[in-house]
Amino acid sequence: MTTTPSTTTPTRRSRARGRSRRRLLPRPRVMLGTLLIGFFVAVLVVQAYINAEFKNDHVQTEVGDQAGVPAAIRAGGPIINTTGGQESTSRLPDRTIALTFDDGPDPTWTPKILKVLRDNDAHGTFFLVGSQVARHPELTKQIVDGGNELGLHTFTHPNMQRLAPWRRELELSQNQVAIARATGVRTNLARFPYSSKNAAIDEVNWKLVKEAGKLGYLVVVNDKDSEDWKRPGAERIIENATPAGTDSAVILFHDAGGERSQTVAALAEFIPKMKARGYRFTTVTEGLNLSIAEQAANAGKDRAESTEAISPLPLNPDAPKHDEWRGLALIWTVRLADGLVLAVATLFVVVGALTIGRTALLLLLATRHARQRRRPDWRWGPPVTEPVSVIVPAYNEKEGIEAAVRSLACGDYPHIEVVVVDDGSTDGTADLVDRMGLPNVRVVRVPNGGKPNALNTGVALARHDLIVTVDGDTIFEDDSIRRLVQPFADPSVGAVAGNVKVGNRSSMVALWQHIEYVIGFNLDRRLYEMMNCMPTVPGAIGAFRREALAEVGGVSDETLAEDTDVTMALCRAGWRVVYEENAKAWTEAPTTLEQLYRQRYRWSYGTMQAMWKHRRSILESGASGRFGRVGLPFLALFGVALPMLAPVVDIMLIYGLVFWELSETMVAWLGMLALQMFTAAVAFRFDKESLGPLLRLPLQQFAYRQLMYLVLLQSATTALTGGRLRWHKLNRAGLVARSSPDPIGPGGTVAPAVDTWPPVGPDIKPTRRTPTGRAVAPPAVPPRSVPFQVTSHRTGSHQAASHRSGSPQAGPHQAGPHQGVPAQAGPYDDFASELPSAGSPPAGGSGPVRAG
Repeated sequence: MTTTPSTTTPTRRSRARGRSRRRLLPRPRVMLGTLLIGFFVAVLVVQAYINAEFKNDHVQTEVGDQAGVPAAIRAGGPIINTTGGQESTSRLPDRTIALTFDDGPDPTWTPKILKVLRDNDAHGTFFLVGSQVARHPELTKQIVDGGNELGLHTFTHPNMQRLAPWRRELELSQNQVAIARATGVRTNLARFPYSSKNAAIDEVNWKLVKEAGKLGYLVVVNDKDSEDWKRPGAERIIENATPAGTDSAVILFHDAGGERSQTVAALAEFIPKMKARGYRFTTVTEGLNLSIAEQAANAGKDRAESTEAISPLPLNPDAPKHDEWRGLALIWTVRLADGLVLAVATLFVVVGALTIGRTALLLLLATRHARQRRRPDWRWGPPVTEPVSVIVPAYNEKEGIEAAVRSLACGDYPHIEVVVVDDGSTDGTADLVDRMGLPNVRVVRVPNGGKPNALNTGVALARHDLIVTVDGDTIFEDDSIRRLVQPFADPSVGAVAGNVKVGNRSSMVALWQHIEYVIGFNLDRRLYEMMNCMPTVPGAIGAFRREALAEVGGVSDETLAEDTDVTMALCRAGWRVVYEENAKAWTEAPTTLEQLYRQRYRWSYGTMQAMWKHRRSILESGASGRFGRVGLPFLALFGVALPMLAPVVDIMLIYGLVFWELSETMVAWLGMLALQMFTAAVAFRFDKESLGPLLRLPLQQFAYRQLMYLVLLQSATTALTGGRLRWHKLNRAGLVARSSPDPIGPGGTVAPAVDTWPPVGPDIKPTRRTPTGRAVAPPAVPPRSVPFQVTSHRTGSHQAASHRSGSPQAGPHQAGPHQGVPAQAGPYDDFASELPSAGSPPAGGSGPVRAG
């Protein structure tokens, strides 16, 4: 009986739909980045809106055609009524003055003006800007509590002629709800920014006045403009505000928008002076109601203004509850935007100060380091010639392992053994090394257990006390090992960091990493050495004393940054960790943004893990306490916090380009770029690198840096949430072409000359080298449970072995010469009983990290 495909396997269409649905779900880092970018864009737009920074909204316009404006309006009073379809104006009664104040409330000048009014038993009408009401609701409430009247002056003070109709209505309604929340009242009065007297109303403004009337607002202009915004002096302000004879007046003043001390002084003199002339001071609505009552009492008197449709209006009527709730949301939005932008601005200052401080410290100490090392009489001590064991942990490194091993085995140092620990590779990495047939190279095959386990296995099998660790994709120069181990002439040195170079610089992504390596890694290491708090010996090129590694328990697998973890442990143990700039290793950098993200995510997260692991050193004494109180804060501040805060520079740049002065913003940004360029030039000069790649540095600010922001942000999020992160294997292409299938003998070089990468191809010169031989006795190691193989090119055999359950257990640091194997034993005899377990690293780590 045949089963239909629909009941056994998904159809092609359903599989396609499944793939489509999976594609529609964004990856976490993409979602996180998108949400953050959207959030900040929204905040910046809101902030720009409430700060009236859309410059096109605030351009003043000239008076246009007035043919369509009724003559009665242009010659009428300052209170214009177009509600209900009518077109009329009103004046205040004779000897009546309404003081009006625009642009407030202001926390400095509004209280002083309120005091002058209170001292002189006068009231005024305050035409408020809604964004200021949202920022100072308590001050707005004080205005109302003092018996004064409120009016609308829009929400952001734009030129209403330049706005769309929906935006004009929004400007008024937002102001209204902000006032409702702040005071519990509403207003029937509106005054447009940049408005003047009746005579200045043109057809465009007349259209706006009628729109406001449809919304139920009386539009108020002015009879007299004090021109206090010009700050002509108190006497001149009083002169401008004084009405002729017994005429009434709606007078324009300002309680915000600038320094208003002259306004305060003028009011303190003007009010008593006008009262002495028999004038009374009212609000606009009180004056309008008086005018209505007066006209009713003098019915039949010929007046130019009509008040038939205007009934007495309440002063500051109660606001509906729904407006108060809308106002609450608006006020909190303004506060949130203000708070976040203030925080960003503060962080911008902090970042600027930290950047300048770090740059100064870098230039001072790194320059001192460079000058110290380049003195003709500089020496670490007597030349170091002790044998060196090079450990190469390798997992699926077939593309570059041959070139890497050849560069290591054929260096100019006299005594080198190379131990390649194949960590369960599935691409034939170990077979490639076997086929090379180099006499001073051993291959150890272990089940996949992670890089720390592979390193510890190699250290356990190393014959010598000077250990060099190398990544499987890294190529050494001829003299790299010799230069790398020279600092061990100083007995206080426990580890040495080499100079990592990017070999594949053909792509833009790799070239950006080259710039970062020279500036951010190698220049920093000079600084850290001078401060005696080196946090990382790079896995690509590092050297250790066996004694130092033994003291800290070997390489732990408790973090993803095993190199940083072990280096911090060495610093805490009191060992010096130094930087040797002339020991160079060429590594293959990620060539795509995806690979780069994976690599940096692991690095950043691992560094944070290591910092957290060693956090208790802050409270300890001695060398550990010194590292905890100097090294950890420095790394946290400049290695984590500063890069995470660096986006504020870009945020402020974008904000400034759109909303601030373009020239000033560009000057500030170019200043920061010039500082980076100068630092980069110094770093490249120290490393004797060509300055040509620095031409790409400005472009790096707009792509590469933003990726690093997301890396750090996601790393911090992962760390805070306690997430686990697996190893990510990068795709390798190899720095040089793969060798032929025929075995290759020792000799020759594959390391590139500086600034001439990539080489056309290595010329192998067969120069015989005496094999270094094996140590008198290998170190004793813990028992093991999983068999693995050691390949000897001196015997040409493969030996499979497993530990005896009763063998003595000792870590790699417990081994010493003449221990564990009789002197008459042949090469690799008895290795079976002394090889470490691939699943349980000698370092005794917890083992949460696995290669894969």
